[in-house]
Formats: sequence, structure tokens, C-alpha cells
Amino acid sequence: MTMKRVLTTALRLRALARPPRSTLHPCLRTISSSARLLAEEPSQVPKGLQLRNYQEECIQSVLLSLEKGHKRLGVSLATGSGKTVIFTQLIGRVKPRSETATQTLILAHRRELVEQAARHCSNTYPDKTIELELGKLSASGTADITVASLQSIISRDRLLKFDPSRFKLILVDEAHHIVAPGYLKVLDHLGLKTKQPDSPHLVGVSATFSRFDGLRLGAAIDEIVYHKDYVDMIGEKWLSDVIFTTVESQADLSNVKRKGKGGSGEFDTDSLSRAVNTVEINDVLIRSWFAKAVGRKSTLVFCVDLNHVAALTQRFRHYGVDARFVTGDTHTRDRAERLDAFKNGEFPVLINCGVFTEGTDIPNIDCIVLARPTRSRNLLIQMIGRGMRLHGAKENCHIIDMVAGLETGIVTTPTLFGLDPDELVNSASADSMYELRDRREAEQAREVEARQRGTGVVQSSGRAYSVTFTEYDSVFDLIADTSGEKHIRSISQHAWVQVGPQRFILSGPNGTYLKLEKIADAGPDEPQFKAWETRALPAGVSKSPFAAPREVLSATTFADAVHGCDKYASENYPFFIISARLPWRKAPATAGQLEFLNKLRSADNKLGPEDVTKGKAGDMITKLKHGARGRFASIEAVKKKQQRSALAAELHRARKLGETVSVGPLSS
Repeated sequence: MTMKRVLTTALRLRALARPPRSTLHPCLRTISSSARLLAEEPSQVPKGLQLRNYQEECIQSVLLSLEKGHKRLGVSLATGSGKTVIFTQLIGRVKPRSETATQTLILAHRRELVEQAARHCSNTYPDKTIELELGKLSASGTADITVASLQSIISRDRLLKFDPSRFKLILVDEAHHIVAPGYLKVLDHLGLKTKQPDSPHLVGVSATFSRFDGLRLGAAIDEIVYHKDYVDMIGEKWLSDVIFTTVESQADLSNVKRKGKGGSGEFDTDSLSRAVNTVEINDVLIRSWFAKAVGRKSTLVFCVDLNHVAALTQRFRHYGVDARFVTGDTHTRDRAERLDAFKNGEFPVLINCGVFTEGTDIPNIDCIVLARPTRSRNLLIQMIGRGMRLHGAKENCHIIDMVAGLETGIVTTPTLFGLDPDELVNSASADSMYELRDRREAEQAREVEARQRGTGVVQSSGRAYSVTFTEYDSVFDLIADTSGEKHIRSISQHAWVQVGPQRFILSGPNGTYLKLEKIADAGPDEPQFKAWETRALPAGVSKSPFAAPREVLSATTFADAVHGCDKYASENYPFFIISARLPWRKAPATAGQLEFLNKLRSADNKLGPEDVTKGKAGDMITKLKHGARGRFASIEAVKKKQQRSALAAELHRARKLGETVSVGPLSS
């Protein structure tokens, strides 16, 4: 295929995205659209391209790993980092596997990503043949570079024309989708289903390398070789700064259905829409936008579904705001026109559902409204990432997160910084969010200390300060307290149980468990959390029922530690045991569980199957097995000591009063 034909066919798509020009012959319109696409984004044309330092670091990390014999690599880069630039640079730098294995295949799941990759490749490699496998455009299978949409390449027999032995490199954009069945089908055809020495090299790039549905990325990627977090990029001025405001919408999510096994996945769209798409909640959003988005020129709103889009568009217009929408059903031409108008600042609010979460470059966005609650950290980051690109005089992007009434497992902007999901913040920067997290952790530590010391009056500098906190009147109250699990289960779908101050247990099969805890003497620049696994041994193997604990990981932040442990657990423990949201946990406690718990209780205070669920009973037993009785005993000992000290102080005060002579009337 000649280069002229490549430019005409590969970029013909853009003509469909614009109104027809009646003054041009149809063929000339196609060529004109192709040329116009190539002329876009002149700042990204690679002639004299100067790579950012982290982009070069990333490329070198990939090349070094390939030299070591690794095959299936992942690169974690924040939205707006220029991953397409890295893609195209890798094509020229990765050596052919043989004289014939010289071709490159780029895979993406959205039309916008395919167009973007084709444009960059055309600019970077004008002497190479570049073809598209997209919709009605069919590649030959022999081009130097083929850019394909997943849906097109797996349809019918189109995949068969690509000979695995002729490819040196497979690039996958938005690679957190890579374990979906379609991608695995392509990887299987190319010899990449498992790590093989004679297969092409695979590099997948994503801003969110995790899967909410529990599918293991290890099925397609062996290691992450480079990571650049969006917070780091903000600090280095590669991305726009962001400020966060959370607004309590009062939406009730308690009856919203969930997808996945046992209701462990994302919210069901229809059910979620009914919960949040009300006139009252939509008006709260509009009023919040008026109050917090003053001076913002380009707001992108994320909705739940088409009904939510229509309703919010109507409410914005009701209040005199020129709001327009784009959905997956919007005609290609209309969509392009509205997007161009939004980029040009012709109207202030663009509303969408599921269209702009990935692969769309709208750098002028300076405000994002999250009108849809989510349980997916990936989706949350993708939505926020739309507003983090640098643009002109834009100082920052304001994220307005409409936080629904707290529901276990919901993910909000505060959870990205290790805070409780119901934390309300107002115009907080990323740095201030981290400072708030540190203050909350310190407050939690003070609360734990208060619980251990008991209620009383603390004397200091001649003044008395009263301290209020929660007391446990019995070990039963201690093991029944679920406040410690509130935070960790808001960022994890697994059944973690707090067994001590900043100490958590996740029970696995047959007595095996993970323990995650804060490192007491860690320095400021050292890991703050560690996790160990203790495996149960078969009977008769050893005097001890358990093997020695084995360190699994260390992490700087609590959220990173939890996510790392969750990944390990999902790969090594059965899902039906560790998930916190399976139906069996809501069933009545078993006879065995009740017998275990009732051993400690008096005859007139026994638990029955109607008093506690199977999941709650399991959590209570975990607390008992991991030191609840000893913890309560130490709390009681401290309390009794303080009571004795308080009594002694009172007697001493009374004695002093008795020895003192004061002038004045005597009491009768």
C-alpha cells in the first residue's frame, strides 16, 4: 500500500465527523479531511520532538526489560502523560526479532484512540506503511504498522490475516481492558496467551492498572516496568493542578443493585439512575455548580445513563445555562460539532455518560462534575483525568464530586488520598488532601489512645480538659464494634477486620490469613505499612499449626498497602471466602459460629441465629482469635488503674480540705 493511499483510507474517518462540504467533489472531500487531520495538533508533530524526561525514562525501562528477556510488559502512566508519543517512539526503538519479524500492531477499544494512534504514527514514520483495521476499513495484514480497533479485528475472520511470526511488537492502549475475552483472543492468536520466547513483544499502557471485576491482569501482563502517578506529574508541572470539593447529595444507595458475582461489582446502571436522577438531587448539583464553578469556562459532567443526561441537561437549561450533551448514540457528525464548539468555548457545560472517560483530549476542561457515584477506582481516576491536561492560562481544574450517602464500597475523590469516602472537602488541592489524610490518621491514633486510657480528666498547666471517647463495657461490645472496618472496606471489596489499633486481618482458607499493620517506628521516608501472610499447616506436620509469617509487601500509604494486599489475596485465596459483599454473609450465623461466640457469654445473654449474621459472626470470631480478649483486658486494666488513681486523688483532696482553716461561716 502506498503512503498516499494510506493517508486517504486510514484517515477517512475524520470526514464523517464533520458536515459535508457541498462545494467539493466527494473524493476531494475525503482527501481534504485526511490532510486536515494530519495538520491538527502541530505541537505533537515529532520533527525535533523533545521527549519529557519521564517519557524517556519509560522508554528506557521498557527496552531494558525486553533485553532481559521479558515479553509481556505494562506501563502505568497518568492520563495526559503523552502515552501515544511513547507508543510511537517504541515502534522505532524496539529491534526486529528477525529479518521478517518487523511489523507492529496497535490495539485499542475506542475509535478515538485508533484515530489518535494513526495520526501520531503517520507523523512519526512518513516512510512506513500504516493501515487501519476499523469498521469498513480493512488492513492487508502486511503493513509496517497496523492500528486496529478490538471490535473490528476480532470480527469474522479478520484476525487470521495477521501472521504472528511477522510481528515484533504489539501495543495495547488502555490496557486495563486487556484481560477481556476479545483481547485474550487476539493475544492467543499472536502467541502471547502465555509467556513464550518466540512471541512478539507486548507493551500495554494504562492510567489505571487494576480491575474492579476481579479478573487478573497477570493473565496477559507479567510485570509493570514503569509507573508515573498523576500526583507526581502535577508536582512536576506536567499536568494541571486540581482542587476538590465534595457535595453531600443525600442520594440513598442502600437499595441499588450491583453487578458481578454475588453483587460484588459496579452499580447496576438502571438501579443507580433511579436513585440519583431526581429533581431534588439534580437541583443540588446545579446549585453547587453555581456556587463552586464561578469563573469556570468549560465544565464536563459525568452522568449515569441517557435518562440522567437528558434530565440534567434540562435542569441546567432551566436555570439559564447553555448545556449540551454527547452520548454513545449521538451521530458522529453532531458529536464532532459539539465537541469542537466546546473546545472553542462556545458553551460552558458539556454533559455525557460513558463517552469521555477514556481516550478523548479536551485540554480546556477546567471543571468536572461527578454526578454518578461509582465503586470503581479506575472509573473515578479516568473521569478526573479528563480535566488534568495543561491548557493555555488554565491554573487548575475544579473537581466537584456529588457524594451520595455513605454506602460500603463507594469510591469518591477523598478515597484516592486515603480518606474516608464520606469526607467532605471544599476547594482542597491534592497536597491539602494528603495533609488532611495525615491529620485524620493522627486523629484516629489519638482516638485509639483515648480508648485505651479510659474516660477521665487530664491535668495540664493547672487546667482540666475533659476527654470524650467510646468505651467498651464488655469484650462483646469490643468485638461487635464495626467502626474500624468502615474505612478499609470503603477502599476494598474484601472482608478485612480491624483487630487492633491500625492492625487488620483478612482471613483466607483453612486458617490462613493476611495481617496488615502500621509500622510503629517507621521514619518519614520509610514504608509506613507492612503485610504478612501466615499459612496454616496440615495436621501432624509441625508442633505449631502455622508456618512462620512471611512478609508480603510494604507500602508508604494505607491505600497502597490495602490495594497490594487485595491483589495478592485475589490471586491466592478463593473469592467466595474473602469477599465482603457476597450473599452468604447476610445469612443467619451457623450453629458452630454461635457455639464459639456463646462460650464467653452468660446463660441469660446467649446469641441466637436471629441476632447475628454469618458474616458478622465470622468477623467477631476473627477479632477473638486475634487478641480481642487480651485487648479488652488491657483496656480494663488501664481503666481500673485510672479509677484507683482518681479515687486516691479525691481522698487526698478531701483530706486537704479537712486540714484547712478558712475564715467565714461554718456549715451546720
